[in-house]
This record gives sequence, structure tokens and C-alpha cells, in this order.
Amino acid sequence: MRSFISRLRHGRRDSKTESGLGLQEALQESPQQRHYRYRKQRGVNLGSWFVLERWVSESPFQGAAGSGQSDLDVAKGLHAKQVLEQHWDSWITPSDFEWLSARGINTVRIPIGYYHICALDPSILTGTDFDGLQHVYEGAWSRLVTAVITAQSFGIGVLFDLHAAPGKQNKDSHSGTSSPVISFFNSKFNMQLAIRVLCVLVTNLIALRAHETAVYNIVGVQLLNEPHPSSHKKLYDWYRDAIREIRDIDSSFPIYISDCWMTDQYADFVAHLPSSLALTCVDHHLYRCFTESDISTSATQHTASLADRNAPFPQMFSRASEKLAASGSGIIVGEWSGALNPGSLQGTADEHQKRASYIRAQLDLFELYCAGSFLWTYKKELPGDQGWSFRDAVENGIFPEVMGMIPVKDHVGLSADTNARKVTARNVALGQHVSYWARFSSYYEHWRFEAGFDQGWVVAYDFFTFDRAGQAAVSELGFKGCIAKRKAQDHIRENGRSNNIWEFGECTIQGGSPSRFGRFSAGSTTYPLF
Repeated sequence: MRSFISRLRHGRRDSKTESGLGLQEALQESPQQRHYRYRKQRGVNLGSWFVLERWVSESPFQGAAGSGQSDLDVAKGLHAKQVLEQHWDSWITPSDFEWLSARGINTVRIPIGYYHICALDPSILTGTDFDGLQHVYEGAWSRLVTAVITAQSFGIGVLFDLHAAPGKQNKDSHSGTSSPVISFFNSKFNMQLAIRVLCVLVTNLIALRAHETAVYNIVGVQLLNEPHPSSHKKLYDWYRDAIREIRDIDSSFPIYISDCWMTDQYADFVAHLPSSLALTCVDHHLYRCFTESDISTSATQHTASLADRNAPFPQMFSRASEKLAASGSGIIVGEWSGALNPGSLQGTADEHQKRASYIRAQLDLFELYCAGSFLWTYKKELPGDQGWSFRDAVENGIFPEVMGMIPVKDHVGLSADTNARKVTARNVALGQHVSYWARFSSYYEHWRFEAGFDQGWVVAYDFFTFDRAGQAAVSELGFKGCIAKRKAQDHIRENGRSNNIWEFGECTIQGGSPSRFGRFSAGSTTYPLF
């Protein structure tokens, strides 16, 4: 926390935020949009719905061409249009969203390929691997819109993820084709086309706000899934170009970028982007079941390496989270699982307990440092896989039955009680703040600390009480750094600039702690709040 405050105190400035023009970015958002975009995201991936993966759902591949492993193989196979549309209409239905909502899931990540939006602009397929296949995919966009609207009806936000880019950004078959050749990064055409695809997608997502059913549950777009760049400089440059063009369309639109499993470096990249009040979030994927090292490490050791806050991985998350929060951003885990390699479970007497402990360690880690997490994946066609299927894990008791913070009593009529608690908590925090900084001779403005605490409390309570009807768990402020940065700009505009703005920022974070409003439940552990 002290290093976070140091960055606020000595943070860089630029003309955009100092002039106050950046405040207009936040004003483009409705209260509903802010709620979906910046709450703590408790999510799952809706894997193999649009971007198919054979190990998740086998049926669509029965008539596939070639090696039968990718979307392109299915699209070139027998009765492709019929097969795909039947799958899109049946793999995820309103009952699935209802089931997820009842278990505290408030956001889903939907992987798509560039070809899934060809109905919006058929020319995006020209010169690509999917050229000539518009008729196969022309029905995808209308179903994606239906997915968004259905999710919103259950209080669920949607993060779109460009899982398959033109030319493939990684060698895996879930990048659109079965070819192991990555041609995205050595093709100017592919890189420019991908930005064009993203701009078409964002433009049409924004247009949904004027839909007959007003849509405000889009939490953002992820630019690329798991890219394997030929050089990180090339990816940095492409990220900058894509971010600039999307923000020219909507300056407040949230953008997510993959960290290529180099979290420190990509956190530093985001921290040094041109200052903005818009959210640019880093996405990390956490798996411990693929490498030789993973296989030779026991489940107990995997769990301990995540549960020990002084271990290398939690320390890395702590660093990245702090750096990103100080720049007004945050970190999510866009994919993770409870899967362990059989080698890690060798000699284990109680696999159920080992998996549950492993999942618990990850959830606790994410709770400390992340604005959200999305388990891969929601379900598999063949039941029983408790490591990869969220539904199976929940139904077999190795995953918490309900995710999120559950209030111990209804918030209605608690305003006076809450205000009294705010004053008490603020006075305690202020006393600690004053006592700590009294050891260092300097000029302080502790009234800014009080103002920041009050602002943070109000924001957190607004999230807590927003749209409670029918929800299993309450909303919590997730992207604290992003909101703190915006509130600091408001504070500067209203009260003037000072070298002590850091005091306001420190307390906005403290006052915004969700732990002051309810009870967090993620399995066997509960954290008393009221």
C-alpha cells in the first residue's frame, strides 16, 4: 500500500488529465455501465460456444474436414452452416445463464473469431483463411447479440475476447485453424485487419445501447487471446495502435490485453500508456497442469505455492496489481482451472480434497489481487470433469456453491446505520493515517484523507446496493484504482491541485473496500463484515 501511495504522490501528469478534459471520458458511461464494468468480476468462460474446441464439445466436429480440430475444419466440413447454428442455439441457453446467476456468477467471457462478425462486414473475410465462408458464419452475430441481451436479463456482464485473429496469433487450433503456423505478426495485412475487426465489433457493441432492449452489460473487449509474438515490441506497438483506434470510437471503452505470461512487463507497459481515465486491464492465464515442472509437482506443492503470500507467484501478482492500480488499471485472470495433471495427484488418497484446496488457494489469491477471474470453462459435453468443467466442479462440491459477497441482512433501511459505521471507520482510519505520517516531518492535508475515505465509502456502497433484485450475491467494487483515479480528478477539479493529493487517493482505496458491507462467501471460509 505504501508504494501504491508513493506512486500516487509522485505520479506522472499530462495535459489531458490536468486540464480536466479526461473527465469527459467517465461522463459517457451510464450508472448501469459503470456497475457492470468496474465491479468485481466473478466469471466463467463460455468455452466452445462460438470458437470450438473438440476436447470441450465433440459433436460439432463429426463432419469436419481436414484434421477436424478447428473452426475452419468444421466450416469446410459437411453441413457446416446447419451444424454450427444448431450448436450455437443449444450449447448455451437461457437456463444456463439462470443457473450461473443463481451461483453468483456475474460476468462471462465469450471467445469469438473474427469470422463470427462477418455479418456486420462481409469484406473482413476477403483474403483470409475464411474467405468464401460468409454463408456459414452470417448467423453468428445475431446470436451473439441475443447472448448479450439474455445475459443482461440475469444481471450478467459480457467480456468479448478475440480468440481467433486473422492469420492466427498463436499456434493452437482454438485460434481458428489447425495449422501450427502463426502468420499474424509477420503480416501487416493481418495486423491491420484485426484492428479493423475490433473497431467493427466495438462500434456495433456501442450501438446496442440504442437497441430495443437497451444494452449496458458489455464490460469490454479483449484484443487478443494468448498471443505468441515474434517480438514483444511488435505486440506493444500493435496494442498501442488498437487501443488508440478503439478509443477514437469511444474514449471510455474498457480494453483488456493479454500479458503473454510476462505479467510484470505488460503491467509496466500499461502503466506507461498515455494517461487516460478509461480502463486498460491486463489479463493473465493461470494453469498448473501442462509443463514437465507442473507434472512433477504435487498437488500439495501447487497449492502451497499459491497460498504462500511470500512465494514468487503471489509476490508477482502483488507487484503487478499495485502498479496497475496506481495507473488506474487492474488485473484479471481471464482463464484458470481446477485441473491438475495425474502426476500431481499420484499417491493422493483424497483427490477431492486436494482439488478443493487447490481451487481455494487460487480463489483466495484472486480475491487479494485481482479485479476478476474467469474459470475455464463453464461446461463440457461429456460430464464428470471436475477440473475443467465449472458445472461439474460445483455439483460435486469441490467448488463453492455460490460465489461472491452475501449480505447478512437487507440493505434497505440501513442508510443511517451505514452512515454511522462510515464515520466510525473513517475516524479509526484517519487516526492511523495521522499517527503514521506524524513520524515524518512534512506538510500534510489530512482533510483530503477524510474526503477520500467518504468518496470511497459512497462508491463501494453504491456498488453494494445496485440492482439487488434476484441476485445471489451483491456487487463489489473491483477496479478500485480506476475509480480512485477518476475520483482524484474530480477532487482536483473541485478543490485544486496539491502535492498532497496522494492522501485523498490512499483513503479512496481504503474507503472503497468491499469488506465493510457484507459477508464474502467462497466456500468454507466466510469473512464477517457487518
